[in-house]
Amino acid sequence: MAETLLRRPVLREETPGVVVVHEISWQTEQLMYTGLKVVKLAQGAGHREVRDDRESCAVVLTGKVEAKCGGESLGVLGRRRSVFDRHPTDSVYVPVGAPLELVAAEEAWVAIAWAPTEEVRPIHLIPAEDNVVEHRGKYQNQRIVHNILSDADRVAHRLLVVEVFTDGGHWSSYPPHKHDEDRLPDESLLEEIYYHEIDPPQGFVMQRIYTDDGAIDESYALRNKDVVLVPRGYHPVGVPDGYRSYYLNVMAGPVRVWRFHNDPAHEWILARP
Repeated sequence: MAETLLRRPVLREETPGVVVVHEISWQTEQLMYTGLKVVKLAQGAGHREVRDDRESCAVVLTGKVEAKCGGESLGVLGRRRSVFDRHPTDSVYVPVGAPLELVAAEEAWVAIAWAPTEEVRPIHLIPAEDNVVEHRGKYQNQRIVHNILSDADRVAHRLLVVEVFTDGGHWSSYPPHKHDEDRLPDESLLEEIYYHEIDPPQGFVMQRIYTDDGAIDESYALRNKDVVLVPRGYHPVGVPDGYRSYYLNVMAGPVRVWRFHNDPAHEWILARP
């Protein structure tokens, strides 16, 4: 049986007031290019990290934090009480070797996306207003996308980070698509990590990860705050009626370009009037 691609929350206290919800690294998982850390900070608690082998993007999921990067104050970041407020939030791109320091002005949840690199880029604050908001899909595969780090910018070396909101009865990452072959300009090789939240939180969403050769064919009923790894393959998400889905996507690969390939068996739905 293939190793599971599902990761449940670990809830490990790292320092007083700081709980690690997830910590996923290409150094310990079935991944080469992507990593993610999710932390919960009690009011007044601080989190600091400095990484010499990766670039990072810290996304303030909820709450507010006072942020410094490389010793420079970035002010108070954070715009939401819940991700289901569905408006963009503040983030910061953290280059290799730059210390990131966060102190919670109120209880806060922060996701820190990682990708390995030795290339040093400038620190870059990404305020909510700079997120490009897209409405994608039609019929039952409509969703809203917040582009935090996209391949349209030159901020990061490898990282791509987006937020996706999908209503009940709809599908996302659909029709099923993949990006696991380095054959540009038609398809790029990008690993992906999904961090899921669900409203109301007792709900579930479904996600399938599968490859053309059948080496991966996994389906999961995902709970609130679960993570799914997508080292390769197609990866659609379905949301049951009555619930709303949020997920944070982290992508990275050898080239920072997002070009995907739809599953030919299901691509026909795009031709509907």
